[in-house]
Amino acid sequence: MHTNQPFLQQACHIVFLIALIFLAVCLLLCLLRAIKGPRVADRIVAANMMGTMVMVIIGILSLFLGEGYLMDICIIYALISFLAVIVLTKVYTGVYLEAKEQAQASQKEAADSGNQPNCQQEDVK
Repeated sequence: MHTNQPFLQQACHIVFLIALIFLAVCLLLCLLRAIKGPRVADRIVAANMMGTMVMVIIGILSLFLGEGYLMDICIIYALISFLAVIVLTKVYTGVYLEAKEQAQASQKEAADSGNQPNCQQEDVK
């Protein structure tokens, strides 16, 4: 029975390393999406996904290294990541609403200036 334990530990380490490498590649792809965008909503979702992947990486490292305090760090990181996404969403919503109000105001001004009678045309008659 003791002969299987080192093999199982080695197999677990290999699985953890493969998972960490896979998550690192996915994290880089999410970083690329966060930079390229095309929309702000895509960037916010990518930032949220990056935060989730970092939490999973910290959890796997906690198991891999056998350090329990890393789980505490993972929980704290989860709270900070959640708050960051909420703040980004609020900022984006504020910017979007401000741009929408400006567009409506400019459309209203254009409509008002088009409805005003032209004094020069009335004088000609």
